Amino acid sequence: MNSVQPTVLVVEDEPAQREVLGYNLEAEGFRVAKAENGEEALILVDEEQPDIIVLDWMLPNVSGIEVCRQLKTRADTRNVPIIMLSARSEEVDRVRGLETGADDYVIKPYSIVELMARVRAQLRRTRPAAAGLRLEYEDIVLDAETHRVLRDGAEVKLGPTEFRLLSTLMEKPGRVWSREQLLDRVWGRDIYVDTRTVDVHIGRLRKSLTGTGGADPLRTVRGAGYSLG
Repeated sequence: MNSVQPTVLVVEDEPAQREVLGYNLEAEGFRVAKAENGEEALILVDEEQPDIIVLDWMLPNVSGIEVCRQLKTRADTRNVPIIMLSARSEEVDRVRGLETGADDYVIKPYSIVELMARVRAQLRRTRPAAAGLRLEYEDIVLDAETHRVLRDGAEVKLGPTEFRLLSTLMEKPGRVWSREQLLDRVWGRDIYVDTRTVDVHIGRLRKSLTGTGGADPLRTVRGAGYSLG
């Protein structure tokens, strides 16, 4: 994957299932966080800020349905895709899961290959650059698979960090990203980098994007961060 690894939060109370899911997701190139119950899942969502959640319905104490309901009512987590896992195969249960806010519903026992495909499908919707797709904004085209950027048809040479920075901004034009959010998404949550580093790389990205005479597409929002457009 071309940008920093997307994080998957696996919430599963059965240790063997949790380990199998974690192993296969890591083999696919994802960063994995794991929770064994609903309370731990709600804590880890705030700590890890996952890009997608694989959530078992039958959890002790706080059920997967309740975790899903809480996350989908919060402004900061409502857009995080949730794939619900359940042994409940009745249509009424699938409908309940989806109506609670789950983005997909997978019945146990499931195929690991199919589940991985469903995870990638959800990420194509929410993190297209991480899925290797082509992004476009006005006259800027970013091809995540070939790692090329064009502006008005001319190639723009970017370093790896500037490329990841631009792909993050292009995934959600108009969204204002704080420096801390950009550090997490572009550099990774496990790496300590000073927030001023973001300003330096934004400056380099600006210089590259305007090198052929085009207008500056990046917006600095005082006290908040940066956005594209």
